[in-house]
Amino acid sequence: MQATSNTPPSAQAEILAGAAAAHVNIAAYKFVTFNDTEAMRPRFQELCKELDLKGTILLTPEGINLFLSGPRAAIDRFLAWLRADARFADIEVKESHSAEQSHKRMLVKLKKEIITMRMPLIQPELGRAPSVDARTLKRWLDCGVDDAGKPVVMMETRNAFEVDVGTFDNTLDYRIDKFTEFPAVAAAHKDELEGKTVVTFCTGGIRCEKAAIHMKEIGYDSVYQLDGGILKYFEEVGGAHYSGDCFVFDYRTALDPQLRPTETAQCFVCRAVVTPRQQLSPEYVYEVSCPRCHGKADAGGPAATSD
Repeated sequence: MQATSNTPPSAQAEILAGAAAAHVNIAAYKFVTFNDTEAMRPRFQELCKELDLKGTILLTPEGINLFLSGPRAAIDRFLAWLRADARFADIEVKESHSAEQSHKRMLVKLKKEIITMRMPLIQPELGRAPSVDARTLKRWLDCGVDDAGKPVVMMETRNAFEVDVGTFDNTLDYRIDKFTEFPAVAAAHKDELEGKTVVTFCTGGIRCEKAAIHMKEIGYDSVYQLDGGILKYFEEVGGAHYSGDCFVFDYRTALDPQLRPTETAQCFVCRAVVTPRQQLSPEYVYEVSCPRCHGKADAGGPAATSD
């Protein structure tokens, strides 16, 4: 089966049937008051070690964020254990598949925020920003307006290097280098978006949810978050109204609209994203240099981060 950029991943099973997809990769988060993170950390560590899971789990006072990879049985056992805690009983999970584990080690970290914004902590009990599901968003983008007839505008909340791998068509991209810059650009452009419906989006939903809540707090009157982020959108409707791939923070670097790893890579030295075309350059030498850092005395660059 030859998938196109608009193939909805209802065809995922067919696409993956011929691949050795031995591992399940999951991404999940939930904003919820979580005051016993220190006590819970050893329990997460012990279970992940027992199940031989790899990835990262962030435990914060405002909730949980996790990326894990392992065999199906191990992932299912972990999720059953997690959901036995009433706070996480309804946590939503996004899945993809790979021939090897998408992470090389297991980390359970204590953090102040799920994603660093340096604004007051999110309090989900006080209400979330409205969300729009993938199928509804596609319909809005097909028409150019929402159900109330307002023009729909897509707004990036990701870092510039992620956007360069792929994004929605005609999106607002303010070229931020880290998420802590988002509140300032949201405030600066508020007036010009009056009368429009703004849909924030990100990889898996965390940044766009936090961004939308903040935008509501500063007076945006019609703002939605894309439920589940780009990855959920790919899963539900494929690549409609989207150009390119989606950067992910693991060895796969980028996933296409069928949630398959692509040939995009990251430079081992400066961590820049290197497209397949750039990999043909003589300046790209695996684990040595890429077109961005070749010949520079200080080749080191900022590590790719979702912050």
